[in-house]
Amino acid sequence: MPTPIHKIAILGASGYTGAELVRLIATHPQLETTALTGERKAGQPMAQVFPFLRHLDLPDLCRIEEVDFSAIDLAFCALPHATSQAVIRELPHDLRIVDLSADFRLRDPAAYEKWYGKPHAAPELQEQAVYGLTEFYRDDIRTARLVAGTGCNAATGQYALNPLIAEGVIDLDRIILDLKCGVSGAGRSLKENLLHAEMSEGCNAYAAGGTHRHLGEFDQEFARLAGRPVQIQFTPHLVPMNRGILATAWLDGEAARLHAVLQDAYAREPFVSVLPFGTLPSTHDVRGSNYVHIGVVGDRVPGRALVVAVLDNLCKGSSGQAVQNANLMLGMDETTGLLGAPVFP
Repeated sequence: MPTPIHKIAILGASGYTGAELVRLIATHPQLETTALTGERKAGQPMAQVFPFLRHLDLPDLCRIEEVDFSAIDLAFCALPHATSQAVIRELPHDLRIVDLSADFRLRDPAAYEKWYGKPHAAPELQEQAVYGLTEFYRDDIRTARLVAGTGCNAATGQYALNPLIAEGVIDLDRIILDLKCGVSGAGRSLKENLLHAEMSEGCNAYAAGGTHRHLGEFDQEFARLAGRPVQIQFTPHLVPMNRGILATAWLDGEAARLHAVLQDAYAREPFVSVLPFGTLPSTHDVRGSNYVHIGVVGDRVPGRALVVAVLDNLCKGSSGQAVQNANLMLGMDETTGLLGAPVFP
């Protein structure tokens, strides 16, 4: 019996996450990219937009309305925030969709309006969306029509914290999360503060004091696990590297116990590795891959611990996670096409 090949459309293929999807699907044995859209670059070949993809035989970029969705099995929406709502609303109702934007991550329309500053344009779809953190929503994702990919910062923090909150082994009122993110997490649009001369040789905090939008995801998911509101202290930092996120959580809890809980939670997860106790991870070791590394160390003060998680923001934090979810939605093993080793150095 021949292996089924699923036809894929990538909406918003001219951005970083769109290009990462193309890169991953190029070696996927059961996915075939048949449509690529990019509104501002419609008509251009992908080799012109992304020369590193020159070796691939890809369709030219087109506008969304030019895509024949009757020939598509699943669409990835790698569109800007607040754009996916209107676009997905007009797509065929039987089309499977993985959305990489923030548009469907928050279940409560009031929470979406609070964090994104405008009412949701498709609340009926928001109700249907399944949160796309694969390791925690695997069964729901398999049968979903619409999966909402997580924020890359939110995913990193949750890999470090979700099992600990669920097991009640940390003080929920004393969680401090410090996060370092590479520049590609800010997207591909031109921004003065991301120019090389402005960004290199420096590091800066941003969205401090509880204003970062990914806090909406933390609030939602941590409350679900704890059965009550959990409000963490969270500060992200922009660092001069292209890819990667490193999240450090300062916690009140016995370090050895936290390590044991994380080991047990991820023992059968193909993409999440809990390092030996006392070993800390590096973004270098997951670069370009769909893997997560987590380390635990004790603090000099008894009863305190640090948990550090790393992932690649464009892969496991976005496009790789999206392909992992698509694999489940299309009835494949979730690791298909994603077992490539990280790129080092």
